[in-house]
Amino acid sequence: MNWFKPIADRVLVEPIVVDDKTLSGIYIPDTAKEKPLRGKVKAVGPGKEGYKMMLSPGDEILFTRNVGIEIKVQGKDYLIIKESEVLGTLSGTEKPREITLKA
Repeated sequence: MNWFKPIADRVLVEPIVVDDKTLSGIYIPDTAKEKPLRGKVKAVGPGKEGYKMMLSPGDEILFTRNVGIEIKVQGKDYLIIKESEVLGTLSGTEKPREITLKA
């Protein structure tokens, strides 16, 4: 990602959008869709003084709703979030297809 370098503890994330269809086969209209809760890290800032960033480009992460700043670059949606807003990373071959947050 040569066009953007986050500063401090910020991370550029490409949201991963879940399918329009539920596991049971029901199609979800655009008006009822939730914001993505997971994404792929595209770029990572250098961190704050005395703090080393734990995320790397390519990591798949889980985050909460309504975090960060939404931007659109050449038709693609991205988020700029702080590393502290990331709940964790997803890894392995058996990553869940669908994740929802309970209020």
